[in-house]
Order: sequence, then structure tokens, then C-alpha cells
Amino acid sequence: MACLGVFVGYLPVTTVSVSLPVIQQALDVSTADLAWVSDAFVLPVAALILTAGVFGDVHGRKKVVQVGLGFCVAGAAVALAAQSITQVWIGQALLGVGAAALLPMTLALISHAVPDPRARGKYIGLWTTSMMGSLAVGPLIAGVIVEHAAWRWIYLLPIPLSVVTMVIAAFVLKESRSSVERKLDWPGQITAALAIVALVYGVIEGGARSFGDARVVVALAVAVCSGAAFVLVERRSPSPMLDLTLFRSAAFTGSALVVMISFLGLIGFFFILSLYLGMVQQLSTLDAGLRLLLITVLPMILGTVVGRLMRYVSPRALISGGLLITAVALFTLTNVGTDTSFGSLAWRLALLGLGLGLAFPCITATAVSSVPHHQAGMAAAGNNAFRQVGGALGPAILGALLTGKAVTTLPGHLTDAGVPGPLTSEVQRAVDADGLGAVAGLPLGEHTGPALNALSQAFLDGLQLCLVVSAVLMLFGAAVAAWLLRPAKSGGPSATVASSGSRPAATGQHRTTTAAAIDPR
Repeated sequence: MACLGVFVGYLPVTTVSVSLPVIQQALDVSTADLAWVSDAFVLPVAALILTAGVFGDVHGRKKVVQVGLGFCVAGAAVALAAQSITQVWIGQALLGVGAAALLPMTLALISHAVPDPRARGKYIGLWTTSMMGSLAVGPLIAGVIVEHAAWRWIYLLPIPLSVVTMVIAAFVLKESRSSVERKLDWPGQITAALAIVALVYGVIEGGARSFGDARVVVALAVAVCSGAAFVLVERRSPSPMLDLTLFRSAAFTGSALVVMISFLGLIGFFFILSLYLGMVQQLSTLDAGLRLLLITVLPMILGTVVGRLMRYVSPRALISGGLLITAVALFTLTNVGTDTSFGSLAWRLALLGLGLGLAFPCITATAVSSVPHHQAGMAAAGNNAFRQVGGALGPAILGALLTGKAVTTLPGHLTDAGVPGPLTSEVQRAVDADGLGAVAGLPLGEHTGPALNALSQAFLDGLQLCLVVSAVLMLFGAAVAAWLLRPAKSGGPSATVASSGSRPAATGQHRTTTAAAIDPR
């Protein structure tokens, strides 16, 4: 049920991301509007995932799973009937609420069923495989649908899938709650949600308008104040939504930082890659989906293998090594062009998938196994919250960088392509008003071809910048993992604190081979 639930929760991510060029053309929207399509899903996940974890601990995890699946049905139905970009945002937001309920509950189900952190790694590997499986099949589903029907039908599959999962859960899933009494923390929920939404809004609108714009400045100020208020509230709360003492564990802190940094780069990369495949290479949604499959299929295959491998290899080595491979793959992509062949692109995307497949299962397992067992659900929700904050900021930050760089270099490319000055000014005004996609609809006559080629070159300038930024983020994540996920020192605190009540490791036993062996200090 945990694997099926996370599959349903993550299915909209790549199903929608690979369809962004088609949505942009059909609804005639800007790049900033497209960024909100992705973030309308991710924001509710990031803002509500901790609260969903508390609801499950208090009222029962089975109930929260069922409610989450219900929101998935509602969100898919709204988006399926969308006639405007606003309706797509609403549908995506409802889907995000459903995912916010499913993600922490599915990990909490595993923690409840498998209390031994050394055995839990295998099952979290299966969970990661299911998550990556949904990311893998999403582009293919979207590609086939868009080839034969309107783009809205990409939202059809989540409806019957969620309904079937609800029925199965009703019969086979047993109710479970936290063994430690918890209460709902509304002040913490409100301040956390406000901080996350204001931050992402400020970044997206700052990239689309200006970071000096009054609304952007106010939004970023609200984000800072709300974040500070959240910390103060959680320190004083008798039943905090996120117990800040978890951050005393270097392993939990390290895994939270690494997952936020890496997802910022990864989800942002998915966003710009889908635009590159659609706008620059002019590929169909299905062909773009096949290329995205190269990134997700290896993590799906490696999920169970890495889960077992953590019993013998330090998670620190797997996470750092995986992120280093990912960074190398991103650097190799910086020289792609309009005519880059499938073969030339394939090995780079496969290398990227290899790095992600090594790192991601270990990050989640480390977070859950680095705290006492009764806090595993909170740790899972906290790790997922940081993951989604990074995922929300990814399209916002990289989309802003992409647009800013492309807009800056576009006039020079238009001049080099022989487009006359008056037409260059017209193109620039259209881009400033409606985004890069507006160039395709301008009546430029014989200069249409050169103008579109110039647009592609400007887009590639922005893409190159985004790839470098993503690669640097992965390198930083690898450095954080290498520094904070150090194995326990000889004679230091027992790593078995990750599982309350478990027996200490025997003298002389190799204690650095599992996620539970991370130094809890």
C-alpha cells in the first residue's frame, strides 16, 4: 500500500511537466505561468506535508491515506475539465493536497511495519522504486495521450487509479497511530505554509517582473518573518509539528539539506529540459517522454538494489558518490544544441539517472533511521517537506534564470540572424509582455525562421546557465553529505538510537554499514 500510494501521489509530476510546451501553446501562457503549473502542485505538498503527518499520527494513517486519494480524484477531475490556466492551477493544487497526505503516510506505514532500521532500508528502496516508477511512466502516458487526444486527458488516469487504491486500502490496510500522544499544531502550520508560499511566490514573480517590485519585496519579507515565527512557535509548542530537536542529529540535518538542494536542482532541471525538448528540438510529447524515461528508469531499477546495498556500504558514500555522478552528467549536458542527436543525449541522461538512483533511496532511509523510532513519522514528513520546498523552488529559480538569460541575449542573436531593428524591437516587446513563447505567434514574414532560430539560441544560453547552476547545487549537496553524514566515532553514542529499544551493536561489529550507523549527534 505504501508503494501504491506514493505511485499515485507522484504520477502528476512528470505527466504534467513533459506536457508543458503543449499546455503553453494551447492556453497561450507565459513561462512564469508555466512555472506556476508545476508549483501549484508542489506548494501544497511542501506547506501541508508536516500537518498531514500529524493528522495521521493523531487520527489514524489509514484515514489520511483515504482522504489524500480523494483529493487526487478531485484535483484530476478539475484539471481534466480545465478551460483556462487558472483552472489547471486549481486542479494541480488539489492534487498537491492529495500528495501531501500520501507521501508522509506511506513512509510512516513502512516505519510502523518495519521498526528495525537495518531491515527498513530494503523497503524504503522499494518505496523509492515506486516513486521513480511513477516518474518514469508519466511522460510515456502523457506522450501517448497527447499524440491522440487533447492534453487535458493526461489527468484521466489518476482518477480510476486513485479510486481503485481507495478500495484496496479500505480492505487490506490496518489503522495505525503514533505511540506518542500528539496534538495539531495550528500556529506552526499557518506560519510554515505562509513562509513557503510567500517565498516561492516572491521568487517566481521576481524572475518574471523584478526583484525590486513592491509585491516581490513584500512577499520575501513575509517569507522571512513567517519563517522566524515558525521557529519561535515550534520551540515553545508542547506538541510541535516539527520537533526542532531533530536537527541535533547531524544525519537528519544533513539528509534534509541534501534532499532540498538536490530536488531544487532536479525538479528545476525537469522543468527546463521539457521546455528544451519541446521548444528547441520541436519534439512531440511522446518523444520527449522517451528521453525523460532515460533519467527515471535507472533509479527505478536501482531502488531495491541500493536498499540492500546500504547494509554493506556507507550511505554517506552512496549519497556523495551519486550526487557527484549527477553533477558530472549535468556538466556534460551544457553543450547540447538544437540538433543534438538522441544517442548523444541518451548516455548523458542515463548517467544522470544512475547518480540519482544511487543517492535518493539513501537520503530518505538516512533521515528516517537517524532518529528514535517514535519520531520516524515526523522525520519522514520533515524530510519530505524539505524535498518539496526544494522542488517548489526549482522551477521558480531556474525558470527565472532561464528567462532572464534568454531575454538578455535574444537581441544579439536576432541581430546576428539578420532580423531588422524594428522587428527586433517588436520581438523584444512581445517577449517582455508575454514570455519567450510569444515569438512563435508574431507575424514576421520572411524573418520568422531566423527569429525562431535566434530564440532557440537565446534559450540555449539560458539552458546552459541553468545546467551549470544545477550541477553546482549537486556538488554542494555532495559536500554537505560528506561533511554531515559522517559515521559514528569509536566509542561515540550508539547509532542504535535510531531505533528506540533496539539492542546495542555487539563489540567489534562493523557499525558504519547501515543508515542506522550514522552519528546521531
